[in-house]
Amino acid sequence: MVDATFGHPRLAAIYDPLDPDRSDLDAYLAMAEEFGARSVLDIGCGTGVFALLLAERGITVTGIDPARASVDVARGKPGAERVRWLDGDAGDLPPMQIDLVTMTGNVAQAIADPQAWRTTLRGAYEALRPGGRLVFETRDPAQRVWEEWAEWTRETTYRMTDIPGVGHVETWAELTDVSLPLVSFRGTHVFAADGDVLTSESTLRFRERTEIERDLHEHGFVVEDVRDAPDRPGREFVFVARRGTAEPAPPRTP
Repeated sequence: MVDATFGHPRLAAIYDPLDPDRSDLDAYLAMAEEFGARSVLDIGCGTGVFALLLAERGITVTGIDPARASVDVARGKPGAERVRWLDGDAGDLPPMQIDLVTMTGNVAQAIADPQAWRTTLRGAYEALRPGGRLVFETRDPAQRVWEEWAEWTRETTYRMTDIPGVGHVETWAELTDVSLPLVSFRGTHVFAADGDVLTSESTLRFRERTEIERDLHEHGFVVEDVRDAPDRPGREFVFVARRGTAEPAPPRTP
């Protein structure tokens, strides 16, 4: 299931104005340069912010996301013609030979279903050229960030944002369930223009470092590095995995 935040056209259209600070992407831009990537596949590209930043630098970019509404927003942005936009997940990719595959922000954790996660890793492996890299981030479960999120209420997270062409939008978030490794929360959006109230249910999966390393190995990757996230030091793992020469292990049964 795609979260309404990304899949509902009205919510996808206001995603960027509600989250304008994307300095978290600076580290990914730096890694694309570090690895000399001339082609990038951005899995879970959303509204296309990162894909367009890459394209501005002359990199050949493909962005894919199962949330059609978000990709439609991306397609409507200046410079969107420089990016190849695809609707779907990593199991729907056409043949390609990419230097770098990325999953920025919450993408890796939002792939909460184990089978969907395996499909994603398999798709990333098949999309990469030999020696190409997969880079993504995920929160360290040891930091137990859901205990901080337990304080999320309408009162503690309420915001009123004036969005050009839309008007005032009220938003707040609430933690709804902690059933580890899954953590769920709800976002509420109220549009002052017509009183419309839209909610989005989201679930993130918190994977242990050893679990991720095992999954990567089983799908043919060699873990080159596990870095700290510059914008959340000590709270996240940033995995750098290279497509190895050995064939991936046979798929595990669910």
